Amino acid sequence: MKAVLDAWALIAFFDDSPGSAARVETLLEEGRGVICSINLGEVLYRQTRLAGARAARERVAALRDSLDVVDPDWQLVEAAAAIKAPGGLSYADAFCVATATRLNAPIWTGDPEIIELPGDHEVEDLR
Repeated sequence: MKAVLDAWALIAFFDDSPGSAARVETLLEEGRGVICSINLGEVLYRQTRLAGARAARERVAALRDSLDVVDPDWQLVEAAAAIKAPGGLSYADAFCVATATRLNAPIWTGDPEIIELPGDHEVEDLR
């Protein structure tokens, strides 16, 4: 089964976070990871801050080969906006949730805002 990764999961992977990184690595190796391009952009800007633009682009490009990347269409934008509207969640996180809802797939994250979000989405807590 596919799983939608939040930026939190890939940041944990790059940071080699105990417990989380190995689980994400296995998912990537199995080819089961999906991410919205908005969330992958979050990973890119964070890696740029940490390692510089060139290294960040190289790391994310290598990672893209292991992921199914979903680019938002208008329906996904509308769904993310509806998820964001009540507040308590970043707009980027709303795209993660909307992508998971569209694909009927679990979200892999350690982000408390997503983990605690009410609703019918399944969350795999990576903390």
